[in-house]
Amino acid sequence: MDIDEMASFYEMLGFSVTYRQTRPNPYVCVRREDLNLHFYGMPGHVPEESHSTCVVIVEDTGPLFEAFAAGMRERHGKLLVAGIPRMTRPRLRNDRYTGFTVVDPAGNWIRINKAAQEPEAKTPLARAMENAARQADARGDERQALKILEGALKKADASEDVTEAEAFRDELIERITSSGQRPDA
Repeated sequence: MDIDEMASFYEMLGFSVTYRQTRPNPYVCVRREDLNLHFYGMPGHVPEESHSTCVVIVEDTGPLFEAFAAGMRERHGKLLVAGIPRMTRPRLRNDRYTGFTVVDPAGNWIRINKAAQEPEAKTPLARAMENAARQADARGDERQALKILEGALKKADASEDVTEAEAFRDELIERITSSGQRPDA
Protein backbone atom coordinates (compact mmCIF):
# COMPACT_ATOMS: atom_id res chain seq x y z
CA MET A 1 0.00 0.00 0.00
CA ASP A 2 1.29 3.43 -0.94
CA ILE A 3 0.63 5.97 1.84
CA ASP A 4 0.73 8.90 -0.59
CA GLU A 5 -1.98 7.26 -2.72
CA MET A 6 -4.03 6.75 0.46
CA ALA A 7 -3.51 10.37 1.53
CA SER A 8 -4.55 11.62 -1.92
CA PHE A 9 -7.68 9.46 -1.92
CA TYR A 10 -8.83 10.66 1.49
CA GLU A 11 -7.98 14.30 0.65
CA MET A 12 -10.37 13.89 -2.31
CA LEU A 13 -13.05 12.94 0.27
CA GLY A 14 -12.37 16.09 2.31
CA PHE A 15 -9.88 14.72 4.86
CA SER A 16 -6.64 16.45 5.85
CA VAL A 17 -3.36 14.66 6.43
CA THR A 18 -2.46 15.08 10.11
CA TYR A 19 0.63 12.86 10.21
CA ARG A 20 2.89 11.21 7.64
CA GLN A 21 6.08 9.20 7.95
CA THR A 22 8.05 7.04 5.55
CA ARG A 23 10.72 5.64 7.90
CA PRO A 24 11.13 3.35 9.64
CA ASN A 25 7.66 2.28 8.43
CA PRO A 26 5.23 4.06 6.09
CA TYR A 27 2.32 5.53 8.06
CA VAL A 28 -0.29 8.21 7.39
CA CYS A 29 -3.13 9.70 9.45
CA VAL A 30 -6.08 11.58 7.98
CA ARG A 31 -8.82 13.55 9.67
CA ARG A 32 -12.20 14.99 8.73
CA GLU A 33 -14.02 16.72 11.59
CA ASP A 34 -13.92 14.19 14.44
CA LEU A 35 -13.21 11.19 12.19
CA ASN A 36 -9.57 10.05 12.35
CA LEU A 37 -8.22 7.19 10.23
CA HIS A 38 -4.70 5.72 10.44
CA PHE A 39 -3.03 3.61 7.76
CA TYR A 40 0.30 1.83 7.50
CA GLY A 41 2.16 0.50 4.50
CA MET A 42 2.64 -3.23 4.08
CA PRO A 43 4.90 -4.80 1.43
CA GLY A 44 3.11 -7.26 -0.83
CA HIS A 45 -0.36 -6.06 0.17
CA VAL A 46 -3.04 -6.99 -2.39
CA PRO A 47 -6.08 -4.64 -2.12
CA GLU A 48 -8.48 -7.21 -3.62
CA GLU A 49 -7.57 -9.62 -0.80
CA SER A 50 -7.90 -7.09 2.01
CA HIS A 51 -9.92 -8.05 5.05
CA SER A 52 -9.60 -4.66 6.77
CA THR A 53 -12.77 -2.82 7.73
CA CYS A 54 -14.07 -0.28 10.18
CA VAL A 55 -17.51 1.06 11.01
CA VAL A 56 -18.21 4.77 11.42
CA ILE A 57 -21.48 5.67 13.14
CA VAL A 58 -22.99 9.07 12.32
CA GLU A 59 -26.31 10.77 13.04
CA ASP A 60 -27.13 11.25 9.36
CA THR A 61 -25.27 9.50 6.52
CA GLY A 62 -26.63 11.84 3.82
CA PRO A 63 -24.36 14.87 4.25
CA LEU A 64 -21.20 12.76 4.50
CA PHE A 65 -22.16 10.73 1.43
CA GLU A 66 -22.89 13.90 -0.54
CA ALA A 67 -19.54 15.44 0.48
CA PHE A 68 -17.60 12.30 -0.43
CA ALA A 69 -19.49 11.96 -3.72
CA ALA A 70 -18.81 15.61 -4.63
CA GLY A 71 -15.06 15.12 -4.07
CA MET A 72 -15.05 11.94 -6.12
CA ARG A 73 -17.02 13.54 -8.95
CA GLU A 74 -14.75 16.57 -8.94
CA ARG A 75 -11.64 14.43 -9.34
CA HIS A 76 -12.96 11.57 -11.50
CA GLY A 77 -15.99 13.10 -13.19
CA LYS A 78 -18.23 10.43 -11.71
CA LEU A 79 -18.96 8.36 -8.64
CA LEU A 80 -16.73 5.28 -8.65
CA VAL A 81 -19.12 2.37 -7.98
CA ALA A 82 -17.00 -0.55 -9.17
CA GLY A 83 -13.47 -1.78 -8.66
CA ILE A 84 -11.01 -0.43 -6.12
CA PRO A 85 -11.39 2.32 -5.01
CA ARG A 86 -15.18 2.68 -4.98
CA MET A 87 -18.11 3.93 -2.94
CA THR A 88 -21.57 2.42 -2.67
CA ARG A 89 -24.67 4.56 -2.75
CA PRO A 90 -27.00 4.74 0.23
CA ARG A 91 -30.17 2.77 -0.45
CA LEU A 92 -33.64 4.14 0.20
CA ARG A 93 -35.34 2.08 2.91
CA ASN A 94 -38.61 3.01 4.58
CA ASP A 95 -38.35 6.59 3.32
CA ARG A 96 -34.83 7.12 4.67
CA TYR A 97 -31.36 6.40 3.38
CA THR A 98 -29.21 3.61 4.79
CA GLY A 99 -25.47 3.68 5.22
CA PHE A 100 -22.84 3.40 2.54
CA THR A 101 -19.39 1.92 2.13
CA VAL A 102 -16.12 3.40 0.92
CA VAL A 103 -13.51 0.96 -0.35
CA ASP A 104 -10.18 2.81 -0.50
CA PRO A 105 -7.14 2.12 -2.75
CA ALA A 106 -5.76 -0.40 -0.23
CA GLY A 107 -9.04 -2.35 -0.17
CA ASN A 108 -10.06 -1.15 3.32
CA TRP A 109 -13.84 -1.10 3.77
CA ILE A 110 -15.00 2.01 5.64
CA ARG A 111 -18.67 1.41 6.49
CA ILE A 112 -20.66 4.57 7.28
CA ASN A 113 -23.86 3.78 9.20
CA LYS A 114 -26.65 5.70 10.89
CA ALA A 115 -26.74 5.49 14.68
CA ALA A 116 -30.45 4.83 15.20
CA GLN A 117 -32.22 1.55 14.49
CA GLU A 118 -34.88 1.76 11.82
CA PRO A 119 -38.04 -0.30 11.25
CA GLU A 120 -37.85 -3.27 8.92
CA ALA A 121 -38.78 -3.03 5.26
CA LYS A 122 -42.50 -3.31 4.59
CA THR A 123 -42.72 -4.83 1.10
CA PRO A 124 -41.06 -7.89 -0.46
CA LEU A 125 -39.20 -5.64 -2.91
CA ALA A 126 -37.93 -3.41 -0.08
CA ARG A 127 -36.73 -6.51 1.83
CA ALA A 128 -35.03 -7.78 -1.31
CA MET A 129 -33.30 -4.40 -1.75
CA GLU A 130 -32.00 -4.60 1.83
CA ASN A 131 -30.79 -8.16 1.33
CA ALA A 132 -29.18 -7.35 -2.03
CA ALA A 133 -27.46 -4.28 -0.57
CA ARG A 134 -26.16 -6.38 2.31
CA GLN A 135 -24.78 -9.00 -0.10
CA ALA A 136 -23.17 -6.49 -2.49
CA ASP A 137 -22.18 -3.57 -0.29
CA ALA A 138 -21.29 -5.35 2.93
CA ARG A 139 -20.05 -8.70 1.63
CA GLY A 140 -18.86 -7.79 -1.86
CA ASP A 141 -21.01 -10.51 -3.48
CA GLU A 142 -22.50 -8.59 -6.41
CA ARG A 143 -23.61 -11.79 -8.20
CA GLN A 144 -25.75 -12.97 -5.29
CA ALA A 145 -27.17 -9.47 -4.90
CA LEU A 146 -28.10 -9.41 -8.58
CA LYS A 147 -29.87 -12.79 -8.30
CA ILE A 148 -31.86 -11.58 -5.29
CA LEU A 149 -32.81 -8.30 -6.95
CA GLU A 150 -33.77 -9.78 -10.31
CA GLY A 151 -35.96 -12.37 -8.61
CA ALA A 152 -37.72 -9.69 -6.58
CA LEU A 153 -38.20 -7.43 -9.62
CA LYS A 154 -39.90 -10.31 -11.49
CA LYS A 155 -42.32 -10.74 -8.58
CA ALA A 156 -42.86 -7.02 -7.88
CA ASP A 157 -46.44 -5.85 -7.56
CA ALA A 158 -47.55 -3.44 -10.30
CA SER A 159 -48.29 -0.81 -7.65
CA GLU A 160 -44.68 -0.79 -6.36
CA ASP A 161 -42.17 1.81 -7.55
CA VAL A 162 -39.30 -0.25 -8.97
CA THR A 163 -37.12 2.71 -10.04
CA GLU A 164 -34.62 2.43 -7.17
CA ALA A 165 -34.39 -1.37 -7.51
CA GLU A 166 -33.81 -1.12 -11.26
CA ALA A 167 -31.10 1.51 -10.75
CA PHE A 168 -29.40 -0.74 -8.18
CA ARG A 169 -29.65 -3.69 -10.60
CA ASP A 170 -27.95 -1.61 -13.30
CA GLU A 171 -25.20 -0.61 -10.84
CA LEU A 172 -24.64 -4.26 -9.88
CA ILE A 173 -24.32 -5.22 -13.56
CA GLU A 174 -21.78 -2.41 -14.01
CA ARG A 175 -19.77 -3.63 -11.01
CA ILE A 176 -19.74 -7.21 -12.28
CA THR A 177 -18.81 -6.32 -15.88
CA SER A 178 -16.12 -3.85 -14.77
CA SER A 179 -14.42 -6.73 -12.95
CA GLY A 180 -14.18 -8.57 -16.29
CA GLN A 181 -17.05 -10.97 -15.61
CA ARG A 182 -20.35 -11.52 -17.32
CA PRO A 183 -23.42 -10.76 -15.18
CA ASP A 184 -25.19 -13.92 -16.36
CA ALA A 185 -22.28 -16.31 -15.72
